[in-house]
Amino acid sequence: MSENLATVAYLGAAILFIMSLGGLSNPETSRRGNLYGMVGMTLAVLATVLGPRVDLGVGLPWIVGALAIGAAIGLYAARTVQMTQMPELVALMHSLVGLAACFVGFASYVDTSIVYEGAEKAIHEVEIYIGILIGAVTFSGSVIAFGKLSGKVSGKPLLLPARHWLNLLALLIVIWLGVQFVSAPSIEAGMTPLLIMTVIALLFGIHMVVAIGGADMPVVVSMLNSYSGWAAAATGFMLANDLLIVTGALVGSSGAILSYIMCRAMNRNFVSVIAGGFGTGGGAVPAAAGGAQPAGEVTAVSASETAEMLRSAKSVVIIPGYGMAVAQAQHTVYEITKLLREKSVNVRFAIHPVAGRMPGHMNVLLAEAKVPYDIVLEMDEINDDFPDTDVSIVIGANDIVNPAAEDDPTSPIAGMPVLQVWKSKTSIVMKRSMASGYAGVDNPLFFKENNRMLFGDAKKMLDEVLVALKS
Repeated sequence: MSENLATVAYLGAAILFIMSLGGLSNPETSRRGNLYGMVGMTLAVLATVLGPRVDLGVGLPWIVGALAIGAAIGLYAARTVQMTQMPELVALMHSLVGLAACFVGFASYVDTSIVYEGAEKAIHEVEIYIGILIGAVTFSGSVIAFGKLSGKVSGKPLLLPARHWLNLLALLIVIWLGVQFVSAPSIEAGMTPLLIMTVIALLFGIHMVVAIGGADMPVVVSMLNSYSGWAAAATGFMLANDLLIVTGALVGSSGAILSYIMCRAMNRNFVSVIAGGFGTGGGAVPAAAGGAQPAGEVTAVSASETAEMLRSAKSVVIIPGYGMAVAQAQHTVYEITKLLREKSVNVRFAIHPVAGRMPGHMNVLLAEAKVPYDIVLEMDEINDDFPDTDVSIVIGANDIVNPAAEDDPTSPIAGMPVLQVWKSKTSIVMKRSMASGYAGVDNPLFFKENNRMLFGDAKKMLDEVLVALKS
C-alpha cells in the first residue's frame, strides 16, 4: 500500500472514530456507533500492516501471531465476562493501554534505526519521556482501580500523611529527571533517569487511586479512560503515526469531558477527587457525624405486598443500582415493566449519572434486557416528577437516593445531586440488608414514613413480585 493510500485510509478511520463517538452518545444509536468503531479500527490496522513502514517479509509472522493472540483473548473475555464485571474489565483494558505506551516508549528510545539530531532529538526524547510517564501512571492506577472495583482492594481511601507534599516532591523530581534525560549524552546515560521516573510514575498512579474513595470510582474509571487516550496520543507522537495521535486525542478529550460531567453530577471538584475522595469501605455502617444515627423504624414489606402496590399504581419509577447488576435482575425488571405497561401503568426508569461502578453501567444493563430507550430517563429529566409518582422502587441503589445529601451538611455526600425518591407517595427499597452503600454513608431514606423495605436477593424478590403480579 502506498503512502498516499495509507493516509487516505487513516483519514477514513479517523472519520469513522468520530462517528463512533457520536453514535455512542445515545443508547438508540450505540449499536451503529460500535459498528463504526469496529470498521474504523479494522481499516486502521490493515492500513498500518499493509503500509509502507512495515516490512511484511520480516514482520508478518509476528503481526499475525499478535493479532491471533489478542483476538483470542478478546473473544474469550467477551464470552465469559459478566455484565457486572464490565467496570473491572474496562479498568483492566486501560491498564494495557498504559503498559503498551511504556513498552513503545522504551523501544523507541533504544531504537537506533532512525538517527535524530539537534532540536528534533530533544523533541523526540520529550515525547518518549511524557509518553512513558502518562503510560506508567495509567497502568498502575488502572490496576488499583481494577482491584477496588473487584473487591480485591478496599474501597476505603488510603490517605498518607503529607500526601500533597509527597505528590509535589514527586513532580519536582520527575521534572528534574526529565532535564537529565534530555541532556544525557548517550542512551545508556539516559536510561537511568528514565527508569527512575518510570518507578516514580508507577508509585504515583498507585497513590493517586488508593486515595480515592469507593463512591468516586465512576469518576476514576472515566478519568483513567482519559489518561489511556493521552497515553495513546503520546505513543502516536513517538511513532509519528497521525491516526494514533488523533485517536488518542479523541479518547483523551472525551474521557476528560465525561469526568467533568461525572464530577458535576456528584457536586465534586475534579481536583478534590484526585487529591482524595470520600467514602469508607463499601458496605460498612459507619457512625454519622457526632455519633448520630438515622432515627425511626424500618417498615418491611413482602413481595406480594409490593406487587399489590405496583398493581394499584398509575405512575411507577424504577431506580436501578449496582445491586440489580450483581443479582442479574434486569431481565425480570423488564418483564415486570412490560406487564405493568400492559395494564396502562406509566413505568419509567430513573438513571443517576454515577449509578453502578462506571458511567452508563445501568443503561447498558437495561439495554441488554430490551428495556425501551424512551422510558429510560436521566436524573435531571425525572427528578421533578417524583411528587406525582405513586410508587418508586429502588433496586440495589443506596448513595444516589440518599436524602442526607440535601438535608445533612455534615454528611460526606452533602451537596451531591440525588434522585428524590422520598418525595414519591410510596418508595420501596430493595436490599439484602441494612448495610450502607459503596460510600459507607448511612441512608435516612430507610426510616422515612412513606418508605418500605423489601429485603432479600433482588432477582429472587423480583421473581416473586412478577409471579404475584401475574396471579
